[in-house]
Amino acid sequence: MPREGRALVLLVDDDEDIRNLLAAALQGRYDVKLAGSGREALERAEAAPRPDLVLLDIQMPGMNGYEVCASLKANPVVAQIPVLFLTALSDVQDEVKGLELGAADYLTKPVSTALMLARVATQLALYDQRRALEDEVRARTQELYETRLQIIRRLACALEFREGGLSHRVARVSHYVRILAEELGVDPETAQLMFEAAALYDVGKLGVPDYILRSADRLNKVEWVEVQRHPEIGAAIIGEHRDPLLSMARIMALHHHERWDGKGYPGRLEGERIPLAARILSVADAFEAMTATQRHRRPLNTRDAAAQLVQDAGRQFDPRVIAAFRKLLPQLEKIIATYGDELEGIHDLDFVAGSAAVAAGLKPEARGKN
Repeated sequence: MPREGRALVLLVDDDEDIRNLLAAALQGRYDVKLAGSGREALERAEAAPRPDLVLLDIQMPGMNGYEVCASLKANPVVAQIPVLFLTALSDVQDEVKGLELGAADYLTKPVSTALMLARVATQLALYDQRRALEDEVRARTQELYETRLQIIRRLACALEFREGGLSHRVARVSHYVRILAEELGVDPETAQLMFEAAALYDVGKLGVPDYILRSADRLNKVEWVEVQRHPEIGAAIIGEHRDPLLSMARIMALHHHERWDGKGYPGRLEGERIPLAARILSVADAFEAMTATQRHRRPLNTRDAAAQLVQDAGRQFDPRVIAAFRKLLPQLEKIIATYGDELEGIHDLDFVAGSAAVAAGLKPEARGKN
């Protein structure tokens, strides 16, 4: 095992005498792994602990140094490790070939021990600087991402306050979306993105007059037209971005009221023309609307709500999403128990790695079901 604070050098040469000679010079400053062939070099480079630098002979039987270097640079796990070629070749074209493959430097045999140690020290220092910079960039990127998430969550809070107060609906809908996505085979990274983006799906209701959102009376035609504008308003608020999180949020905001039969809004998209994230959110949104207390009615129990959703499979909802929903109903019920509105801490959304705005209902016949 490498000693703390010491870099690990992988020394690759088919000549045992040269390996031992160079290793003896290196071991005063570094920990050393040895390899006598190209295949062995690749195995030792990938095995933990991974080297911080590779000293690589070019002229070896079987897999030569150029081929080893190309394989290392093609492997994302070890591609950033600096490679210094050891070679008896003196032609400029040989050196150019190695540099084009990604080598950091060349040492010509017979190797000067002092020169080797100086070149190794220089490349390790550069590698350390690069890794430190990459760590800083990663940390800063994560900090910016967390800041963006917090802004999204607070905007969802603002919408909930406007509609009458905070609840745990943001947590429930977000969790519904994620587990449905995972059940449908969405990769974990994308499912997490959908979980986080769900916070903004109803942000367009900021453009709907307060009296419509807060009243429990029946909607008239003019008011219903106002409500139907909220997906497009939400998409406009979010804007168009290359950022994956905001791009996903816009898709979910714009399309979550489309219907499988093409009778939804605003685009009257049908079937699989509706983005999968929106089809999943449509089911999560409907289930939340039916099982949460709203001004115009008391909540349905989960079994009755599920039965209503199943009846609408193939009309309002994607049958495949409903099939996943049916399998997951016990897990959905656990989410309701975990994030019930009677729980304390509703004002603090930090426990949610993403949130969702107040869930809307399904049909225009009653005010609030929008």
